[in-house]
Parts: sequence; C-alpha cells; structure tokens
Amino acid sequence: MGDVAMAVPVLMALEKQHPTLKITVLSKPFLKPLFDGLKNMTFYAAEVDGKHKGFLGIYKLFKELKSLNIDAVADLHNVLRSKILRTFFKLALAKVAFVDKGRSEKHALTRSKNKVFKQLKSTHERYADAFRNLGFNLDLSPPEFPPKKELTPEILEITGIKNTKWIGIAPFATYNSKMYPIDLMEEVIAELSKQPVKIMLFGGGKKEIELLENLANKFPNTLNVAGKLKLNQELTLISNLDVMVSMDSGNAHFAAMLGINTITIWGVTHPFTGFAPFNQPFENAILPDLEKYPNIPCSIYGNKVCEGYEDAMRSISPKTVIKKVLEALN
Repeated sequence: MGDVAMAVPVLMALEKQHPTLKITVLSKPFLKPLFDGLKNMTFYAAEVDGKHKGFLGIYKLFKELKSLNIDAVADLHNVLRSKILRTFFKLALAKVAFVDKGRSEKHALTRSKNKVFKQLKSTHERYADAFRNLGFNLDLSPPEFPPKKELTPEILEITGIKNTKWIGIAPFATYNSKMYPIDLMEEVIAELSKQPVKIMLFGGGKKEIELLENLANKFPNTLNVAGKLKLNQELTLISNLDVMVSMDSGNAHFAAMLGINTITIWGVTHPFTGFAPFNQPFENAILPDLEKYPNIPCSIYGNKVCEGYEDAMRSISPKTVIKKVLEALN
C-alpha cells in the first residue's frame, strides 16, 4: 500500500503539468480511494484473485485495457505480473516504460561488508523517471497536494469536532524490525496526552486493534480509530491531522501524499533507501544510534535483521520522539 501511495504525488504533478493527458490507473480495487484527489484520472480495478488471475487472466486484462485506446504504459511495479502485461502492450506497439528499482545500489547500501552508505534516488523520482522515459517532462517540485478533505458526520461521530491540534500515531509495520517497541511508544503517548491535543491511533488487524484500544483507554485525549473507518474515511481523517507519527510504513506515505507533516521512526531500514515519505525533511526521520548500529540499513523492507540489531530501536529515547512531535505542532 505504501508503494502505491508513493505514486500519488507523482501522478498529481503529471496531471497538473500535462492537463490534456488522460490517465488510467490500474491497481487493486480496495486502493481506489488513494487516487480520489486526481481529476483527470480513471481507476481500473485489477481483480488479480478473480478474473484477472494467472497468465490467461492477465491477457484478459490486457484485452480490456486495450479497448481504452491506451498509447503508453508506465509500469511502476516491475514485477512478473506487470512485466507480462506490459509485454502484451509492447507487442501491440504501445510505448512502454518501467521503474528502475536500483537493485544493485540498494544491495550496496544494505550489505555489511564494503557498504556504500549514501542517499539513493527517491522512489518518487524513480516513478517520475518512468514517465520521463515516455517523453513527458515532469518536475516534482514544488509539490502537489490535494485539498484538505471535509470531515463527514460519520467521522465526526467517532472523533468529535476538531477544536485542538490532532496527532496521528501509527505504531505498527509489516516487520517487527520497523516497529518502535510498544512500551516505549506507550511512554510517548502518555506524555503527549498531557498536552492540549487529541491523539488518534491508527492500525489494522484484530490484534493491533485490541492493543490500540487498550492504549487509548489508558490515557486522556487519546482515541483508537483503527477498525472504525473505511480507507476513504481514514484518508479524510489523516488530511485533517496536524502531524502524523509513523513507522517506515504505509501510514507515513498516506499522510505525506496529503501534505501532512510526517515524522517517521526508523529501525533497521533507513531513509537513504529512497522510501522516505514525500517532501518530508530528513530531520523528520528519527533514527537509531548509528554509531552503535553501523550496519543500518540491514535491508530495504525490514525483512532481514543484522545479527545483534533486534533491539536497535530501543536506542531511540521516547523523549526524542516527544520533542520532535511538539516541535512539529509548534
């Protein structure tokens, strides 16, 4: 979901700089709300677990898309399924480009020996390069953001009227190596809840929702919204936050694509990999003690952990997180 969200600001820039261009976005059906801010865009659902499953399903999808008179294809995924689909288009003489994921550079950045520790091109720029390779001039600065969304009665019934600063906290990630220890996050929430703010806790999954509900019940001015909103409602709520605190995960990219001040807490991954949220200053990334854990980043996605780095995130003090959030609010 985070990878898809990172495409949104790129598409917004493309749309504004090429207003006569008709854009069709192909993705999984549940991700459609991510693109609601685009005006000249049509969303096409890829039913990869249904009628578009397998090789024959991809060919059927190609036939459906071909009827839309598509002139060019930008493959921002560059995996087996999308490679097959773009090949069909190439054989049909459509212009095709695809994202260069920079695998060799990322390998050099994450290896333990002879590590090449430097900032790599952002994923946003890699996406933009795919469109540039199709012949479109594209500049991601100044950034484009959708307007703040109006809170609906259904959302307000959960959150209440906004009469103070709102902080979003999304403490979960796909891998434990990218999650700030929950006991330390509890210290952060405990201190921030003493401020004249409202804290919204984001997450998903039954266990996460139960944990967040328990956290919310412990502290004043703290509300669990996980499991209570649909994706489009969650995005509307995020667009009204004053700051989002997230791991290296999808919620960081949701907030950043909406122009929200986004603070990220990193574990064994690192912003140098190119997955930092869109248009966020490097200072918004809170990192472990890199002198103590010099091999960070151990991996791109957090699925690999260097030996002895399991507790790297514990080198980040809750006071550091609290200070960064308060600075952002002020």
